[in-house]
Amino acid sequence: MAKNKSSYVCQSCGAHFGKWAGQCSDCGEWNSLVEAPNVSMPHHNKNTSKPSASRAVSRNAGTPAGNYSGTHSAVMPLNAVSVTLDTRLPTGISEFDRVLGGGLVAGSVVLIGGDPGIGKSTILLQTATNMARADSLAGSALYVTGEESLAQVAMRAKRLDLPADRLRVLAETNVETICAALTQEQPAIAIIDSIQTIYTDAINSAPGGVSQIRESAAILTRYAKQTGTALFLVGHVTKEGTLAGPRVLEHMVDTVLYFEGQSDSRFRMIRAVKNRFGAVNELGIFGMTDMGLKEVANPSAIFLSRYDKPVAGSVVMVSREGTRPLLVEVQALVDDSQGSPRRMALGLDFQRLSMLLAVMHRHGGIHTSGQDVYVNVVGGVKVIETGSDLAVLLACASSIKEKPLPSSLAVFGEVGLSGEIRPVPNGQERLKEAMKHGFKHAIIPKANAPAKNAPQFKGINVIAVERLDDAIESAFEL
Repeated sequence: MAKNKSSYVCQSCGAHFGKWAGQCSDCGEWNSLVEAPNVSMPHHNKNTSKPSASRAVSRNAGTPAGNYSGTHSAVMPLNAVSVTLDTRLPTGISEFDRVLGGGLVAGSVVLIGGDPGIGKSTILLQTATNMARADSLAGSALYVTGEESLAQVAMRAKRLDLPADRLRVLAETNVETICAALTQEQPAIAIIDSIQTIYTDAINSAPGGVSQIRESAAILTRYAKQTGTALFLVGHVTKEGTLAGPRVLEHMVDTVLYFEGQSDSRFRMIRAVKNRFGAVNELGIFGMTDMGLKEVANPSAIFLSRYDKPVAGSVVMVSREGTRPLLVEVQALVDDSQGSPRRMALGLDFQRLSMLLAVMHRHGGIHTSGQDVYVNVVGGVKVIETGSDLAVLLACASSIKEKPLPSSLAVFGEVGLSGEIRPVPNGQERLKEAMKHGFKHAIIPKANAPAKNAPQFKGINVIAVERLDDAIESAFEL
């Protein structure tokens, strides 16, 4: 027998519990359990996060609950499976295609998240209008809005001066109705804005809940795989910057994209954190204008500040985002502390900064024990690779010594705990990017140094180092 009682649902993983707890025992998140009243729960099972076998079978279209004798896919040897190259659908925006791995794949599901007002709906509306007018798709694009009215979508398209004559639109939040409309229209691309507003009649709870988001996303994903429709799902983010809803949502989809950058900044960055059809950590850079998001032709130039003369605490590093090198400026300010010393890193890992300062003290002879250290990556870009280590320490050393480094210097390299300079991937591609922007000197790991007398690197003075103290000495001798 079952009785009606309150249950508690984890907002991170969707697990159900009979009583409240400070930490979810399934995913380990703290303070994520929210009361869901009037939920029928069996006496013998406190955790009902896993669906029953009959419920799982009933999700399959045309298969009655509890009947395991329905049709199923044939079992075959792996080498008998026919393999064809994925056909890419261009979005009409080259930077967006880069992040997606070369374009949209038929039947793929892309989840895109970001802060409110950062440009999610804008870029998807631009993509939808571009693809609706593509001759190869025959105007086959559908924009489903659950947050805005059709008039609001039309006003945005008019304000951005987008060709909206072929784009089909629908204002709906019921997932069964949406799937029926998709079946009737049979679009090559569909956009759902947003998944937090979608609900299914199969679950008796409000839209935006963990169960509704998970089940609605599963239905839409299953439809995309069966029909070959490329699907975009817009997702909200929490105050921590992660996608709201259950984490299983990220496992269902093929690609997860995040908007980076501040809403009051001119520039927007889209990073791929998961991509089954392309490189992860790929970065697309856009400029927000009155006419929508415009791709940046030369991304390295927007992250470099031009000074009349060199300033202390500034150095240019050659990072690598996805498949392309990127020049960014690292700034450091080291000053005497008025109390307890502070460490702050913007665009970098704070824990790694603390470790690097200890390495600089032990192996570089420069200590910051009684000083505040602030490090910033210009432009709001987030650098997550270890190739930024050497640039961070040289910027800190320049600020401490109050000696500016040459503006024509570019650096990259990982710093180990014993003070060694370790190589980073694609070193020669980074050097070519520095040369393209007119840099005359480069301090790099010895293992990344090109061959002597290499003709393609004649225009740059390459200084290959093995130890941190050698790198600091070489930098201040230029």
